[in-house]
Amino acid sequence: MNTHKGSMHRYSMRIYYEDTDAGGIVYHANYLRYAERARTEALREAGIPHAALVERFNLMFVVHRAEIDYVRPARLDDTLTVDTETLDVTAASVLLRQTVSGLAGICAVLRIKLACVRIGGNRPARIPPEWRDALVAMRHDVANAIEIED
Repeated sequence: MNTHKGSMHRYSMRIYYEDTDAGGIVYHANYLRYAERARTEALREAGIPHAALVERFNLMFVVHRAEIDYVRPARLDDTLTVDTETLDVTAASVLLRQTVSGLAGICAVLRIKLACVRIGGNRPARIPPEWRDALVAMRHDVANAIEIED
């Protein structure tokens, strides 16, 4: 299930047995998978799917940097939401925050920097205007910032 809440995209999912480790909690690397799914759906819903970027411009987004703060564990059968919002857009990159939450609160917060590159050469390329405009429309609202204490 996907919904928009203001400038933020919301993706809902359930935790299955395959997502958990021997301790019965979500394996830490799976949060990257959840974030990838949510980003893909956010772009698709914004009318700028990955496939169109490839087909029309021979460009793709690649993860340049990923930072994850783990806050609390998610467990088998939990329903989670991944909120995706844009923090910054430059000529050839976009910085996103993705917050994974369950009924008990925030499970993880990811900061993902995507670089736009030309396929085949992996050289940086300008984000096409249609994609840039849609990403800017998903920009973070400072008034609703989520802060994680160290």
